[in-house]
Amino acid sequence: MTAIQSLTSHRRTRWPRSLIALVIARAVNRLGSFAMTFLAVTLVEVHGASLATAGAVVTVFGAATIPSRLLGGWMADTIGRRPTIVAGLIACAAAQLVIAASSGVIGALVGATLLGLAYEIYEPASQALIAESVEVERRPQAYGLYGAAMAVAGVAAGALAATLGGVDLRLLFVADAVTCLCAAGLVLALVRDTSTQRSERRSGTSPWRDRRLLTMLALGTGFATAWILSTISLPLTVSARGHDTADTGWLLLVAALVTIAGQRLLKGAAARPFTLIRAGLVLMAVGFAVIAYAAPLPLLAVGTAIVALGEVLLLGPPIALVAGLATSGSRAGYLATYGTCWGIAQTIGPLAATLLMGHGVPTVWFAGAALCLALAAVSTRVSMR
Repeated sequence: MTAIQSLTSHRRTRWPRSLIALVIARAVNRLGSFAMTFLAVTLVEVHGASLATAGAVVTVFGAATIPSRLLGGWMADTIGRRPTIVAGLIACAAAQLVIAASSGVIGALVGATLLGLAYEIYEPASQALIAESVEVERRPQAYGLYGAAMAVAGVAAGALAATLGGVDLRLLFVADAVTCLCAAGLVLALVRDTSTQRSERRSGTSPWRDRRLLTMLALGTGFATAWILSTISLPLTVSARGHDTADTGWLLLVAALVTIAGQRLLKGAAARPFTLIRAGLVLMAVGFAVIAYAAPLPLLAVGTAIVALGEVLLLGPPIALVAGLATSGSRAGYLATYGTCWGIAQTIGPLAATLLMGHGVPTVWFAGAALCLALAAVSTRVSMR
């Protein structure tokens, strides 16, 4: 069964139409979302910024995503899932165009800040909508299918990134803006809102008082930091190894294909989430170690593929766990709180990546591998009781 086929069929029941529509809209958006991978290298190669300056700009973007995620959770539990998704996508499109039109580092900084403030608004609403559209035991697979559909789009996105990046890196941000607007249109036309009544939305427990959620937030922050390290460092590593920066697009294509193929590993994930999480962390560590000294593009592709396989196991299961901790009235808030791990990682990861790159390419990848192995060890002691 292919990733596309699995969107519309299942051994027991079909996936809900609203979920399919959301996944398709997200896949359309994914066609352009590779642009942020190239923000640091755009600042360096187009605007002549130093690595430290590029890292600082991306760090500002990351810091801005923290209130963005929390705002998105509040909006989703207050005004509804669908309006929040649409508003977030339109705001992202506007900010991407600011980055594309910037003539220097200051303009790019303004655009990156605006983008950060809008970037995560739609995510809690999307994740809550998925959780509310399927049965509990199917949530890991539903989140996995969400990722797989984006990976299908990522196959085309990798080629598009390689093509546009070879012409002008700023065109990547224009493409991202266009896909954001297209995705917003699809959500408006096809997605059914799953929001509860206002009285129910106000009845949830504060996520900041749930020890289980805070434990997942700590683990998620570690994984997200490792992921950000790799995202920022990959284009810089490709360039440092003597390849054209646009070749990163082909590595992203490889990662997308692996993500599609790896979805089968999520079968039965609801019953063994931490086993999969530990396996994913170990796989990421191995992939980082390969990339650390890989020079030929095919060997870089092998390392990228191993990392992508690990990421398959580290995206769906944790989100499904968090969604199960909340009531319907506080689910988006819980998911938003957990999602701040990405904002924290976006804040510290880029700066750490560029600083570590200054000590040599292998340093940043071995640091990421060490972080993943440490998280794998810690996760053996985690309990959701």
